[in-house]
Amino acid sequence: MFIRNAWYVAAWSDEVTSKPMPRRICDEPVVLYRDASGTAAALIDMCCHRGAPLHMGKVVEQGIECGYHGLIFDSGGACVRIPGQERIPERARVRSFPVVEQDGFIWIWPGEPAKADPASIVSYPWHNDTVHWPHKHAMYHIKASAMLMVDNLMDLTHLGYVHGSTIGGNPMIHVEAKMDTIRTDLGLKFTRWMLDSLPPPTYVRAVGFENRIDRVQMFEFIAPGSILQLSAADEAGAYRNGLTENSKIQFRLFHGLTPETETSCFYFWSTANGFRTDDPATTEQLFKEIAAAFLEDMTVVQGQQARLTELGEAGLVDIATDAARLHMRRTADRLLVQGTRIAAAE
Repeated sequence: MFIRNAWYVAAWSDEVTSKPMPRRICDEPVVLYRDASGTAAALIDMCCHRGAPLHMGKVVEQGIECGYHGLIFDSGGACVRIPGQERIPERARVRSFPVVEQDGFIWIWPGEPAKADPASIVSYPWHNDTVHWPHKHAMYHIKASAMLMVDNLMDLTHLGYVHGSTIGGNPMIHVEAKMDTIRTDLGLKFTRWMLDSLPPPTYVRAVGFENRIDRVQMFEFIAPGSILQLSAADEAGAYRNGLTENSKIQFRLFHGLTPETETSCFYFWSTANGFRTDDPATTEQLFKEIAAAFLEDMTVVQGQQARLTELGEAGLVDIATDAARLHMRRTADRLLVQGTRIAAAE
């Protein structure tokens, strides 16, 4: 089951070219491409003639040409040419998906097209400010459900155990972090304060911390799969009265989780460097450190998915540190039920 009436990241802008690219989203085959004008488009990846995958064709002036018999479809899914005949049947069309290119992402709406409001797309302007927030991005194909990856990001007490060699630090610092949480219509915002703590290896390598530090992590979850993060740190005592504007280290992370199937997903993430912004080597080093940590997450979550697929979730127990994760799950369940009721009513 998927929340379909929502915007998901389908691809990074630089992934989509004039060469058709297949991608499965919410368990539906989609072909992504740029038309002759350079505009991104998405169609169901199946020709309405004999069912050939459209990604096996090519982009031509009029649209995307099926590689089997040469039918051409425009970005709205209408067939505009059939070789050998002038009349085009009204039924000769394929499903198209609303698509918006914004902030370096190609966003897709897999639900009812009439409800696709571009104004509701998550805004991430930091990707456009390369002077103050130089960034790098990546995508991981993960053999685990999107919700398990969101779970991972909602409960950061795992950092000290999974990421001890990178961004983690002392496990108990994360378990005992002071949490400020605000619930929203589409999720929640939470801030984790870890004052007077030992600097994790990534922070030491980045800015050379030698003594204890104050750390803060600010998260916003926006259903169904977007998480915005700001992490910062400074010398111990700097955050006694709240976050300072000139932290010794600060960076932003975007996490976009898009379901592929019920047990696999695409993880679109970026790291934007907010310190030493004029030094490309700093941005590159930060990206590599975060990438290493996220690969650790992927290993754990894929193992988790394999075991849950085998044995189910009936025996799982919630603990105190699951509070943010549980609210996230309740939000997702509410949106899923609302969508089911709408579909049933129609």
